[in-house]
Amino acid sequence: MNDSIFEISAFVQGCRSDVKYSPFMGIEKGAVLQEARVFNDPQVDPRRCSQVITKLLYLLNQGESFTKVEATEVFFSVTKLFQSKDTGLRRMVYLIIKELSPSSDEVIIVTSSLMKDMNSKIDMYRANAIRVLCRIIDGTLLTQIERYLKQAIVDKNPVVSSAALVSGLHLLKTNPEIVKRWSNEVQEGIQSRSALVQFHALALLHQIRQNDRLAVSKLVVSLTRGSVRSPLAQCLLIRYTSQVIRDMSNHGQSGERPFYEFLESCLRHKAEMVILEAARAITELDGVTSRELTPAITVLQLFLSSPRPVLRFAAVRTLNKITNFMSDIADEFKIVVVEAIRSLCVKFPLKYRSLMTFLSNILREEGGFEYKRAIVDSIVTIIRDIPDAKESGLLHLCEFIEDCEFTYLSTQILHFLGIEGPNTSDPSKYIRYIYNRVHLENATVRAAAVSTLAKFGFMVESLKPRITVLLKRCIYDSDDEVRDRATLFLSVLVGDGTVDTDEDSKEFLFGSLEVPLDPSEEAFDINSVPKEVKSQPLAEKKAQGKKPTGLGAPLAAPASGFDGYERLLSSIPEFAAFGKLFKVDPSTGEAEDDGVEDEYQLEDLEVVAADYMVKVAVSNFRNAWESMDEDLGHVDEYGLGPRESLGEAVKAVVDLLGMQPCEGTETVPSNARSHTCLLSGVYIGNVKVLVRAQFGMDSSKEIAMKLAVRAEDVSVAEAIHDLVSSG
Repeated sequence: MNDSIFEISAFVQGCRSDVKYSPFMGIEKGAVLQEARVFNDPQVDPRRCSQVITKLLYLLNQGESFTKVEATEVFFSVTKLFQSKDTGLRRMVYLIIKELSPSSDEVIIVTSSLMKDMNSKIDMYRANAIRVLCRIIDGTLLTQIERYLKQAIVDKNPVVSSAALVSGLHLLKTNPEIVKRWSNEVQEGIQSRSALVQFHALALLHQIRQNDRLAVSKLVVSLTRGSVRSPLAQCLLIRYTSQVIRDMSNHGQSGERPFYEFLESCLRHKAEMVILEAARAITELDGVTSRELTPAITVLQLFLSSPRPVLRFAAVRTLNKITNFMSDIADEFKIVVVEAIRSLCVKFPLKYRSLMTFLSNILREEGGFEYKRAIVDSIVTIIRDIPDAKESGLLHLCEFIEDCEFTYLSTQILHFLGIEGPNTSDPSKYIRYIYNRVHLENATVRAAAVSTLAKFGFMVESLKPRITVLLKRCIYDSDDEVRDRATLFLSVLVGDGTVDTDEDSKEFLFGSLEVPLDPSEEAFDINSVPKEVKSQPLAEKKAQGKKPTGLGAPLAAPASGFDGYERLLSSIPEFAAFGKLFKVDPSTGEAEDDGVEDEYQLEDLEVVAADYMVKVAVSNFRNAWESMDEDLGHVDEYGLGPRESLGEAVKAVVDLLGMQPCEGTETVPSNARSHTCLLSGVYIGNVKVLVRAQFGMDSSKEIAMKLAVRAEDVSVAEAIHDLVSSG
């Protein structure tokens, strides 16, 4: 009994310990209103008053309603706290006045105190007084303080300026005519060095001009020239720019898309929020082309490898929006997206589920042959490179061939199923999809399905009886090719699956006996003569039928001694690698000179340094680079002379080295002034090489390159640098 009481007591104590303490627990409106009388004390206690105001704010935010009498009493009591010089208490007073929203009759009482604070030398008082005044005054009083608000917008203190701009955003809803007269001051705020002031000024100026499409367009034109430094303001500008682009396209403007170069330049901004906003704006453009879409997808791919979870989440969310516009673009542009998704999945194998689902969904949509082939190739690549994706990928392909209108794709998928399907955990689940093709498709697909079924029978012993039954049904097909394949595979499956050999038929190699007879000490033994066992496939033997006899029968050609020895030596593994026998004179051992001399003119063959390098891509260049020993690398800088563009210089270096560009870094934006190209390859001798080339171009189009090479052999890294310096 005592043990039970002890356990219950321990349980209750544990439950009490789990309850988190809250300073607002048990707050009641009546008790708080009683505590509010502390505001009327002659000696103000700032700490006590701040606690009571906090409780009042909590009740208001929880939806507690005060009667008019209660609100008026609290408001008048709070106004007495303006006599306190405590900064923390003053900020709480601003908050409670703003939340109580006094009537116009009551506002007059506190207006003088707020006006005094708005002209105070303490910036915190000025900023908060502006916020409160703009929330509680009407249009008549706003006209009286308009001059002070204009001065606050251009104030040197960013806190005061930002407070005035935000207040203008609120006042624009109730008094738009007054706020619109502040355009000049707001325009000055856009030139502010403060990021927050610039952000709020741009937002207010756009709100003022939002109903004038031409004014908004001029605003975007003036700001896209580089006067915006705040990342927050830059994000706003990107949104306004994309809206202008949509408006122009809706009004029938054709030709090159305006402001796209600005959006593309934002993809190279140092602030990640600007890069993401620009990528999102590009992906949401109407009728976006593959050239326009490629840079956005590239930066989103880089975000997926970021160590910051928020960037990875934002990139995935933006990439998911690609599905929404896939149906609105042409097939050639869809192929670009599919190829980007494929490279993305190979680079980030842990994301294969969502990307595979995306590919399977668009595979079911309408599209041409090249588009569907690109999707199928992408799924096949993912299956081969990511083992965990095999079974789900094969099921997606099986579902696709159920309603595939392209014979080539059906046969290719069936062939791939025959290779990968038997190696899965449950090969039997694919048999139904394959056998359906035998009944529902044309002759070419039916023949491919028969071959695939046979592969399952050969490689999976447990499925052999079921496959045999299915193949027996195929021998009555209307097409000759289907019947022949079914008959061939069925005959092999029913038998032991091995090649038939005629062990009793032997042919002696009498070439070794073609020597003059000499006396011998031992009797001749026929078993000492080399023999050749003739073998032939079972199907070929059964297809021979009766041999011709009489005059029409061909004479059997005896095997020559030379051919016999050649076959005998070829059957020995140690000698087979040496190739064919040479024809020599037996008496001299020299090659017989029975040929005819002739001369042939050959074209010049040029061997360059790139021929010693094999292009081999790496899935994750950064990991490969960091895993290679830095001591085996070499870094140097080179001048490449004047070039028309960075792209030309990058192409020249790639062609010179003969290496594989990684992560799409061979593509250089048209107006880029700097670029980094990542290359990988295998040098002669199976030496792995990685190159990181950083290019820069000055105003005179002179190209400079910083080349960093890491290799498994330091001499190879030095050889790469020697090649670049001499080339």
